[in-house]
This record gives sequence, C-alpha cells and structure tokens, in this order.
Amino acid sequence: MPGLDLKSLGLAFPSRPDLVAEIKNNADSPARVALFNNISSYICDLASADEPALKRRRVDSADSSVPATNGKANGLPSRQAQPYGSGLGSGSGSGSTAATDILAIAAAETVLLEIKDVSVSIPQRKKFDLAITQNYLYARAANTTTPVPGIVYSWHDIEHVFYLPVPEKAQVQYNYVLLPRGAALASLTAPAKPGAGADPNSTKSTPPPPEPLLFTVPATAPKPGSISGPSAGLAAAVSDSYKALLHWAIEGQLRSVANRYMSSIVSTDTKIFHSATRQPFRPQEKAVHVRAFRGSKDGYLFFLPTGILWAFKKPLLFIPLDRISAVSYTNVLQRTFNVVVEVDVGNGEGEGEEVEFGMIDQEDYGTISETYVRRHGLQDRSMAEQRKAKRELAENARGEKKEEGEGQDGEHAPATGEEDDGLTELQRAEQMLQDAEDEEEEDYDPGSDGDSDGSGSSEEEDDDGEGGGDDEEEDDDDGDDDEGGEAMEADDE
Repeated sequence: MPGLDLKSLGLAFPSRPDLVAEIKNNADSPARVALFNNISSYICDLASADEPALKRRRVDSADSSVPATNGKANGLPSRQAQPYGSGLGSGSGSGSTAATDILAIAAAETVLLEIKDVSVSIPQRKKFDLAITQNYLYARAANTTTPVPGIVYSWHDIEHVFYLPVPEKAQVQYNYVLLPRGAALASLTAPAKPGAGADPNSTKSTPPPPEPLLFTVPATAPKPGSISGPSAGLAAAVSDSYKALLHWAIEGQLRSVANRYMSSIVSTDTKIFHSATRQPFRPQEKAVHVRAFRGSKDGYLFFLPTGILWAFKKPLLFIPLDRISAVSYTNVLQRTFNVVVEVDVGNGEGEGEEVEFGMIDQEDYGTISETYVRRHGLQDRSMAEQRKAKRELAENARGEKKEEGEGQDGEHAPATGEEDDGLTELQRAEQMLQDAEDEEEEDYDPGSDGDSDGSGSSEEEDDDGEGGGDDEEEDDDDGDDDEGGEAMEADDE
C-alpha cells in the first residue's frame, strides 16, 4: 500500500506475519499509515539501541539501496558473497537487513504455483500456504501475499530434500524435509577455527545457518481449490496425490535453476533398510525408522541411501555417508543399545565429532549393523578416507565446472596437483579407490594370526557382557507421542 513502510513493519514484527497483514488491511487512511509507520520505526529504533553507531549507519545505508517492490527485481543476490543462508531469507543469515532484502525479492517474483493449507512444523508450527516461484519457495499466511520471515528458501541453495513416512500414526502421512546449504550438520558443536592472520579479538562471528523446512502432507490427493497459480493447469495432471504433485514441483524447480547439490528427492527404501520391530499402528507395513534418543530428546533415525537422518525434533541432524568416519556401538544391553557415529565436521582441522543415539531397540541391532553399516563400509576407517577423497574430488569438480564456464575444456591441471594423466576426475577417483583396495590386499597376511607362541592370549571385543544387567533397562513404549508431521519444540535440557 502506498506510504506504508513494509520494511520497517517486517523488522519490527518478524515473528508476527499475521499482525503485519492486519496492519496492512487497516492502513486505509493517511493518518493510520503515518501512525503505523511511526510505531514500526520506534520499535526498530529500540531494537537497534544497543548496536554501535557505525553499524547502524551501515545498516541504514544498505536499507536505502533496496529497490521498491514494484513487480520487478534488479537481479538475485550474488551466491559467491553469501555466508550461510544469507540468500535464503532465514532471518538468521547476515542480519535482518539481508533477510528483508530477500523477502522483497521473493515477493516480487510471480507465484507459479500455490498450495494452500499445508501443515508446517519447522521453522514455525502452523498452517501456511506454500508459494513456488522461479527462484524461491516460501510460506505465507492465508489470504496474504507477503512471505513469512524465516520461511523463504532459494532453490539454488537447497542441499537435501527428503520424503519420509510419519512414524507411529494410524493415518498414513508423509513429511517433506528440505535442508538448505549448511543446515545438515548445523547442530554439531565443533566450529571452524579462524585462519592464519585472523584477528583473535574480532567480534565478527559466522552467522548461523538457516533452519530446515519441515511440512506434512496426507497420502490423499489435494482438496479441490487448494491448488492455484499459472502452473495449476499443468499441476492438475500430477495431482493424484500430494506426493506426485510436490515431487513434480520441487524436482522441476531444482532442475530449472540447475541446482548443483541435487536434482531428485531422497526417499526411504526397504531394500536399503527396514526395522525388525513391527509398527504398532500399521503392523502390515515394514517400518523404515527406529526410535532413538539424542541426549534427552526422543526422535527417529532414518537410514537413507545418502546418509543417516535424525528427526523430527529440533535440531534436525543429517549425516551424509561421506561425512561418516566410523560407527560403533556402546551400552549393548539385553533390550537396548547405543550407536555412536564419528562425523567429519569439515572444520579444516581434520577433527571429528561423535554423535550418540541411545535407547535403540535390541531387535534392530542386526538390521543396523549388517544391513546398513557393513554394506556401506561405515566401520572401516580406510573406507572413510576413500569416501572423503571422493567427496573432495566431487566438490573440486563442481568448482572447476563453474570456473570453466564458457572456456575451453581440458585446459586446467588436475585437482590433485599431479601432472595431467588424461583422466577425468571421476576416472581418477575410481582409480584411487582401486589402488587403495589393492594395497589392503597386499598388506593382508593370513598367517600372522597364528604366529603366537601358544600364549593363548586372544583379544576379544566386549559383547553384551552385562549378564543379568536388566536393572538399567527402560521400556521405550512411552505412549502415543504426537510428533508425526509436527516437530515439537526443543526440550529444556
């Protein structure tokens, strides 16, 4: 509405899009517009009272450079210069100014497809309308056109998308989990150390990554009238179910922007993993999850083709296979056991961090250990090094492909710093893996186990070893936990 300062309103009420919408609806006279602008400006001044004057001037200068939302944008922000999620409008990127910029840019794009009344659980637990544009996915309140602050995501920066059945529900429902760049391992505590020459007294810190997007849909088809937008006609052909509709829309947009991280949604697969425990509500179906605690929070582990996901409580954690250094088991008791995953956090120091998932049902020990961990070689550290080398080669290849652009192919030196051997990055990675396997076979000496002088000393790993240690057991049947598609707020620890 002319005269109403939407940027100040967004900064003043970042968590109350409903209030912003009501203000816009009631700003029907010059006097009210002036009153609302004065109130939002006063709240913004209070919020910035503790900031240094230089920082306030810099923010004000950045605000003045944002073009008005007139249906056109002067281009998307540069992805190279963006730290975690600054291009995602998460509100936790490079400050509230950057978030407001993204809100304006996303709102300026034409909404290609809108899906009404979707149950969102993270970042906010509420029903929203999902809007899909050429470059963005965002949520907005019903009967509004403004994106909700903190729920705006760039298609360029989506790193993982999962489609998972909601556990322990009589009615079949599914969760979509979208992880933007940097969010998969964001809940781990090992930060990257400052590089050489960095000022140790600097107060500048790396902004936190954006929150994931988690929303729930039923297994049925969308209700009549819940799909709108210019692409609604095309969507009608794939609207037999929410899965068909959303897979078509999400994967189509990821491909249209040439997303460099992924192009297809990852789903659970009973051939890769399924639990030995029968589900209480749908016993005829194989469960593709196991119940597990992370600290004091109970959740679910999903063993996926690309890694291990713990959900659906904040903070979500996804550990890609190429980040897993090793998997071990602790507290193996009569009814439960714990899984410890050593994660390469990628902080540049070669250090790992251990994540423990506890109170897993003993019935799932064999399926986790045999079906998933051993199949992917997750207990073998040498395999972890090979996965890391392959990941780094893939990252280098992505970077080189982007740098080459329209230049001639074959003009750059190999990423390993060796002389050009005429191999592609993929062929070189396969050769490295084969060489490592050959070295392992050459080093293996089957006669070394029998060289003992009859001392009879053989090292055996501790197995259950608890005898009748039932006193430490707890039943995991804690009743009906209404999580499903609704992620609960983080428990006070």
